[in-house]
Amino acid sequence: MASPRPKALVTAAVRGPGLELLGELTDLTVDSWLDQPTLRIYNAEQLAERVADQGASIVVVESDRCAGPLFELPLVAVCSCRGDPTNVDVPAATEAGIPVLRAPGRNADGVAELAVALLFGASRGVVAADADVRRGDIYKDGTIPYQRFRAWEIAGRTAGLVGLGAVGRALRWRLRGLGMEVIAYDPYADEPTVPLEELLERSDVVSLHAPVTPETTGMIGKDQFAAMRDGVVFLNTARAALHDTDALVAALASGKVGAAGLDHFEGESLATDHPLTGFASVVLAPHIGGATYDTETNHTRIIAEDLCRLLAGARPLHVVNPEVLEGH
Repeated sequence: MASPRPKALVTAAVRGPGLELLGELTDLTVDSWLDQPTLRIYNAEQLAERVADQGASIVVVESDRCAGPLFELPLVAVCSCRGDPTNVDVPAATEAGIPVLRAPGRNADGVAELAVALLFGASRGVVAADADVRRGDIYKDGTIPYQRFRAWEIAGRTAGLVGLGAVGRALRWRLRGLGMEVIAYDPYADEPTVPLEELLERSDVVSLHAPVTPETTGMIGKDQFAAMRDGVVFLNTARAALHDTDALVAALASGKVGAAGLDHFEGESLATDHPLTGFASVVLAPHIGGATYDTETNHTRIIAEDLCRLLAGARPLHVVNPEVLEGH
């Protein structure tokens, strides 16, 4: 490698062996967005100014916006610690000749584990039961908990996964280990799957793991909920844009959907008076599926190893715009 080492600004949360490798490869400045006293996500202008002040030629981000003025700087690479670098204007980076690296599968196990937690939390009434204990309402309205919280066991039931990428595959083996039959719908999978209509008809649990595209936006709506089994458990640990929230509320109110677990909402928040908050059978989480230290270790390693390849003149494994490397 040429000397002096390139300067790198890291605003993502990083840890583990990959961080040591980054320190060997670059003159490293780490200023994680998660270590700030308040939420800090740079817009494109703020990030460009920070990178210029730092004199960095490598940028490693997680949530900061990479666009416009950033690509006017002499950068070696922009690295997004996401499976899908939606925070990066990839066409603009490509036009500027700057490779964009990503970290696919970094949070697959974390999201899959949360999906299992939401499944049990929703189907077994764990959150509502906890609230009854804390309020002193164990014998609420003259009933006993055994009456209020009876539920079907998931062993022997069928789970339908909509999307069979890294998260879907990570959830599949976990559910099989719990005794469930698992089927999946994914027209782009490398293995056989079933049509969506068949999945909705057969599944006791429907769990969404698809990316948001024009094709998948709103793919689960009124008709799809109506096609599901009565009392189905509905999970979405991907993005809220995949389902019609009004249709979900109606399906919950009618009993068609017996329980739900959600880890994302449009705008990253949910009003406290939203109809979803009124269902005891709905468990709501604020987009925490990937919030594990292991996710940080994983994306740090993936990015560091690909930077090592790039700086050594080899092709990175996870470059979004490989065309910028042609001839290098």
